[in-house]
Parts: sequence; C-alpha cells; structure tokens
Amino acid sequence: MRPANDSRPPVFQSPRPLVFAHRGGARLAPENTIPAFDNGFALGADGFELDVQLSSDGIPVVIHDHTLERTTDHTGPVHALTADDLARVDAGHRFEHDGVFTYRGRGIGIPRLDAVLARYPDARIIIEMKGGQPELASAVAREVRRASAVDRVCVGSFYQRSIATLRAEAPEIVTSASQPEARWTLHRSWVRWPWIGPRPYVAFQVPEFAGRMRVVSPAFVRQVHREGQVLQVWVVNDEADIIRLLEWGVDGVISDRPDIAVSTAAAWYKKRQ
Repeated sequence: MRPANDSRPPVFQSPRPLVFAHRGGARLAPENTIPAFDNGFALGADGFELDVQLSSDGIPVVIHDHTLERTTDHTGPVHALTADDLARVDAGHRFEHDGVFTYRGRGIGIPRLDAVLARYPDARIIIEMKGGQPELASAVAREVRRASAVDRVCVGSFYQRSIATLRAEAPEIVTSASQPEARWTLHRSWVRWPWIGPRPYVAFQVPEFAGRMRVVSPAFVRQVHREGQVLQVWVVNDEADIIRLLEWGVDGVISDRPDIAVSTAAAWYKKRQ
C-alpha cells in the first residue's frame, strides 16, 4: 500500500483503496441525482463518479444518456433543453425498487455540475464527459475552476477530442486515460513493454471486461503502477469481486452499491494493518 504523502495528485492520495459511488450509487437511488449523491456520501463513499453533458444554453448538467427517456419522465435529447428546463424534469421517475417507484414526483431534477461541486466540498469526484465537443470540455474546466475543486477532481472521457481540449485549456486539472490511451496500456501489459516519457493522464477508470476481452488483470495492474498511474475499476458491486480486485492491487472501485463496497473495502484494509 502506498503512503498518503506519495506523488499521486490529491484526488487519489490515500493509504487505502478508495470507493467511488457510481453515479452516486445507481442501485440505491436515481442515478446522477442529488438524492443518490447524498446517499452515497452518507454511506461513506470517498467520492462519486458522475456523467456530464451540455444543456442547450451551454451549462454542464449531470446525466449519463444523450436522451431523457431511460431515466426521466421526458423524451428527446438532453441538449435540446436549457439547464433550468432539465432541472424541472422528473429524474426520479424511472427508478424502481421491488416494484415501487419511490422517487417519482418528488421534484428531483437533473442537477447542474456546479451545484454538485458546491454541495459536496469534501468529496473526490470523477467527471466523465459524455461527448467529444470541445465546448463541453471548456465548460467543465470553467466550473471546476470556479468551484476551486481542482485538487479533488479527475476528468475523463472516452472521446480523445474532448479530453485533449481540457488538457490544453486547463493543464492543472488531472485527467484519466481516454479509450485509445487505455487500449495501448493494455497492449503493453501483454508484452511488459515499458513506456518511457511523460503521459498526459494520471489514472485509469476501466471495466474488468470490455465485451469478451479482459481488461483488468494482475498484469494490467502492474503495468499501470509501473508507469506511475492509478487504477479504479467499474462497475463492481459484488463483495467477492471487490476483494479479488483489491488483492490484485487496484487503487479503488467504482460501485453502484456503495453500501457493500465501503464496508468490504474497509474490512479488507483493516485485515492488512
């Protein structure tokens, strides 16, 4: 286990593996909403992983899908509505537990990124940009700076264009590897091919499998650490999987079930003290 005063950026410095609540804890409350983030934080998660897109008036809002129908009572593209309009949709409409729609009609809208950053000043936050638009990257950088959240945020994206824009415009904000950058690291792990020179990212947020292909393995973990980066695995909800990944040396898990992940990671770490 690395010491707390190591060379990692503040968002990832910890003597123990970190637990991030995926979309706030998507199995326990409506994903990417304030109730989900409140619940995840109350359960002891170190922070959140959340998704952002742009509203029609250029404001970063917290939602995963490009359209509204899967998680809300509305339909159509997210970018067709203003941030104020999106705050008035019912973002708890589709969440169901044991056949009951507990969160319907409770005034839960799609939050703005700035509101989430302000509400949780002590939370570490992984921001996933759900698009390749340079405008999205610029807007995210603006909100992170305004919130004085640089030290507790990591920004990622599958899209190389948006992550490259953010790195160019806000080099003080740490980023995770894009999909092509992660793929090259995976290839290097197969042959133990060292990378020489600086890299523009500090972390990987990856699934254990991508389709049939295994991404996370002990060899991949070693490669990431050999190159000086950190690794969080998504989405990990089962106790046995969490323990196995921690034994492999991952730096954290991103979970829909922070109730399970927090207690499991804490017990695992305690046994090693």
